[in-house]
Amino acid sequence: MIRQNYTVAIEVVKSPDEVFNCIKDVSKWWNKECEGSSAKLNDEFIIRHGDVHYSKQKLVEIIPYKKVVWLVTDSKLNWLEKNKTEWTNTKVVFEITPNVDKTTLKFTHEGLTPEKECYAKVEQSWNIVIKDWLFNFITTGKPI
Repeated sequence: MIRQNYTVAIEVVKSPDEVFNCIKDVSKWWNKECEGSSAKLNDEFIIRHGDVHYSKQKLVEIIPYKKVVWLVTDSKLNWLEKNKTEWTNTKVVFEITPNVDKTTLKFTHEGLTPEKECYAKVEQSWNIVIKDWLFNFITTGKPI
């Protein structure tokens, strides 16, 4: 089977710098209780959703107004039966591309592939987080 990372793209009527700055403000669009920082290279932050989801991310690549990459350095998805740490050592990639009066944001969770136990549920979750929460924050400026 060919590995196929989860990927989704959204298009917004905002500049690349506005999109870039919104991505870095994780507590406004992913989880209000984000612990740590997500603004500059080597920053680390933790996301928790009750006792169901824990993940620690490290900002490992940043190209202003073009790209942001997080490495998931630790994870625990308590709802999984087999490997609760499936996210560990995966990467979350945001690629920003200007298009005349719009900006395209391509989101890829590298290592989140269909053969993973968590894939179906996480695919649904990322669709909400990226297509709804992040899209809303970028377009309206209103946090979740």
